[in-house]
Amino acid sequence: MAQNITKGVKALLAEANETVTTMSISEAKEKAQDPAYVFVDLRDIRELQRSGLIPGAFSCPRGMLEFWIDPDSPYHKPVFNQDKTYVFYCASAWRSALSAKIAMEMGLKPVMHLEGGFTAWEKAGGPIVPRTT
Repeated sequence: MAQNITKGVKALLAEANETVTTMSISEAKEKAQDPAYVFVDLRDIRELQRSGLIPGAFSCPRGMLEFWIDPDSPYHKPVFNQDKTYVFYCASAWRSALSAKIAMEMGLKPVMHLEGGFTAWEKAGGPIVPRTT
C-alpha cells in the first residue's frame, strides 16, 4: 500500500514562514559580524567544502540541530546557550525555515532565518570564507 502523506513540504514551509522572521540579505550583511548574532549554517559538509560559508558562522549539520540545542542532550553545544539572536541559513532557505521553527518550538529565541539562503548571499556578493575544520 502506498503512503498517504497528509502534509507535504510546501505546507510545512508555509507554516514555518508564517512563524519565523526572515532576515534580508542586506540586513544580514550588516549583522554577520555583530557579536549579538550567531549565524548557523545548516548545510552538510560537502556543501561547506564546495562553497565555503559566511565569515564567523557556526556549522551545525541539520541532522544534529535538536541534539546540539538541547542542554540536556549529551551532544549539546554551548553556542546554543547564549543570549544572542540566532540566524539560520542553508542553501535556499528551506531547511533553515523548518529548522528555525523547530528551534523556536524548543525555546531558543530570538531566532530568524536568512532570506534566500546562502545562494542569495553569494549572489549579493556577501563575503565567503572557506571551511577550515
